[in-house]
Amino acid sequence: MDIADIEELWDRVTGTQPAPEMWLIVGTAVVALAVVVSRGPWRVARNAVTIAHEGGHGLVALLTGRKLDGITLHSDTSGLTVSRGKPTGFGMILTAAAGYVAPSLLGLGGAALLADGRITALLWGATALLLALLVMVRNAYGLLTVLLTCALFLLVSWLTEPDVQAAFAYVVVWFLLLGGVRPVFELHTKRRRGQARDSDADQLARLTHAPAFFWLILFHAVTLTSLIGGARWLLDR
Repeated sequence: MDIADIEELWDRVTGTQPAPEMWLIVGTAVVALAVVVSRGPWRVARNAVTIAHEGGHGLVALLTGRKLDGITLHSDTSGLTVSRGKPTGFGMILTAAAGYVAPSLLGLGGAALLADGRITALLWGATALLLALLVMVRNAYGLLTVLLTCALFLLVSWLTEPDVQAAFAYVVVWFLLLGGVRPVFELHTKRRRGQARDSDADQLARLTHAPAFFWLILFHAVTLTSLIGGARWLLDR
């Protein structure tokens, strides 16, 4: 690949693309919502939310100076991120708080890119994040899940027409915005039933002495605000 090819590739990634028709934007929102509120499709698609959740833990752990030992993703859509460092303090609090809000914040960032017409940048950026996550996954199921997700983004980015890329990008962003909301409500329901007593909210309660309910409300606030803000950007035409 010579300099001209590199420049062309850079222009392709950083350039803007025409905004799709409103019917496509609304249609992709309906598709994403149907997946999120369903039972069967949600069980499969929730793996993508888990990837974002555990990736959020891992990224914030690194940003706060902790050593990331690895990430595992399981077939029941649970996951675990292990990092080393001071067991208390601001860095550990941020790391524990990052998981449930990560899908929604990624969706909000994706909505900002789409609102600016940067569909290709979103697809390639997501692929880069998945490749970075791949090196930290420590179990076979997790590797398979991340590889398949990464392959899907690569195939859409390289082999499909711009209209298909736009539809895929909008579905992904809508799914992150909508899919980031459901796990917090699920956690809230489980805790009311006396379950999930070692959740991120409970870990944060032990770290900060603020009740787990406070952290649940914070998760709700971030995910719902991201959904509202992201939807406004996506629908503002």
